Amino acid sequence: MKTAIIWLVTLLATAPVYCATIGGEACAPYVKHNPGGDYTNADDREGLAVVEQFHFTPNVEGLLRGATGPLGADISYTLEHFPNHHRALAAITKLALRDKNRKPHGARYTVDCFYDRALRYTPKDARVRALYGSYLLALGRTDEALEQVEQAAVLEPDNPASHYNLGLLYLRKKEYDKARASAEKAYGMGFPMDGLKNKLIAAGQWRGGQ
Repeated sequence: MKTAIIWLVTLLATAPVYCATIGGEACAPYVKHNPGGDYTNADDREGLAVVEQFHFTPNVEGLLRGATGPLGADISYTLEHFPNHHRALAAITKLALRDKNRKPHGARYTVDCFYDRALRYTPKDARVRALYGSYLLALGRTDEALEQVEQAAVLEPDNPASHYNLGLLYLRKKEYDKARASAEKAYGMGFPMDGLKNKLIAAGQWRGGQ
């Protein structure tokens, strides 16, 4: 029996961790640990304060200076514990775009990998998909951005911002019927910004009222 237990422990210790390949680099899946878990889950968030207090401080979120090292390291630490931490994902995105570096200094993974880890762990988190769509769009990866924003709108059909952003992407691709339909949904829910409507008017594609 003792030999069998030793064999099992050895087998588990040497078992391969299956990683996705993102941009040519291995991207390990998130494994829940304490503190950590789903950023939107009340029980998991009980350990969030500790992580944020020491690593995701206001200065880190504002990209002013790191708390324990480089900015990328502190944001990375936060995302390694809470992979779908919305504000941390937004921060790592801004940092990557600001520094023109898809793997910010100190970060363990690329930005694409952080999003991949978050979506594999919480695939129904619409906010993660919306944030990823914004990042992809900033890089000019419009088709990939559209896929994420479309899914965000499906997951949050009552969120007017999702339909507004989707409409802007459809407009960019000159899919006017879809852009107009998304605009009508957004404005029908009271979305306050007129940018999408004005762009449709400029393109001669707006058929709604003033």
